[in-house]
Amino acid sequence: MINMMANRIAVQIKRTAPDHPASIAVLRYSIALLLNAVLIITLTLLLSAFTGRTHEVLVILVSFALLRQVSGGIHLNSGMKCVLATTALFTMLSLIELSAFYMVILNVIAAMLCLLFAPSRIQQQTRIPVQYYPLLKWISVLIVCSNFLIMSPVLSLSFAAQSMLLIKLRR
Repeated sequence: MINMMANRIAVQIKRTAPDHPASIAVLRYSIALLLNAVLIITLTLLLSAFTGRTHEVLVILVSFALLRQVSGGIHLNSGMKCVLATTALFTMLSLIELSAFYMVILNVIAAMLCLLFAPSRIQQQTRIPVQYYPLLKWISVLIVCSNFLIMSPVLSLSFAAQSMLLIKLRR
């Protein structure tokens, strides 16, 4: 569905501006990414209005995206699956209450997973040269470890969820 919408928009853009240097495929890819993000943010914020957890959802949206940018992670094979899974995950995470003990446990687990697996699956997603991947790993760990100072239950949940998406086991 997202790809169909992105294709229609890309074709319309190309029809309106035929001399634009970007191909329909490039436009479609960029528009699909944009639609994906807009749908995730919009649906998650709408649900948070019903749950009364808008502040928590905003923290999750920003922190998850920040960590994901430097650590990478698994990608679903469909934009709509991504929208639905991410919206459900963020909404569920916003509803969980944690004690300080469990925050520390989740922070440690998330930091260890970043140390072991970050960056994960970013080869075709970034223009960052491979020689900087160790730096991305340490930035990921530092982002997670910042929550030892902040001690936010929402950040603990967000970082733990994102770090679990880094795991890539070899067969």
